[in-house]
Amino acid sequence: MGIYTKTGDKGKTSLFDNKRVTKDDIRVESYGTVDELGTFLGLAKNYVDQELRERIYTIQNKLFTVATNLATEDQSKVAHRMKEEDIKYLEDTIDEYMGRLNDPTGFIIPGSNISSAYLHVARTVCRRAERRIISLTGVAEVDPLVVKYVNRLSDAIYAMARYSEEEQRAVKYD
Repeated sequence: MGIYTKTGDKGKTSLFDNKRVTKDDIRVESYGTVDELGTFLGLAKNYVDQELRERIYTIQNKLFTVATNLATEDQSKVAHRMKEEDIKYLEDTIDEYMGRLNDPTGFIIPGSNISSAYLHVARTVCRRAERRIISLTGVAEVDPLVVKYVNRLSDAIYAMARYSEEEQRAVKYD
């Protein structure tokens, strides 16, 4: 069985609830950016220690729930939902990794090694995903826990990236 359906050849795609939309629809942009985020986290996962690798794997798995929510217009047809415990997991991750830093305040130059660099790229993609999701909330119903999760996720990725830095070079404004 081939993966091509030819149904997208004219610039349209199907959502999970079978509604057809253009491929540049804000809903498609939203879950597409979440997909991009999961892919960058997959890349970063190859350069971190086992503990971080497991956290990233858990987050990547949860991003499929986020994408499912975003890819379904009819909210009554959403098969899997975000939970407060998902947000709590991210908050615990933030507290854990920020707590390991000597001086977690102030801006740093990101990317003192490959693992922190990829995590910082993932963080910026996460922030873009959040912006796309906020745009979607202006025209469609989006589960508030999805918005909250992605907001917290950018902070969690930031905390993991800061923890992964080999050196904390502060930004110097000249």
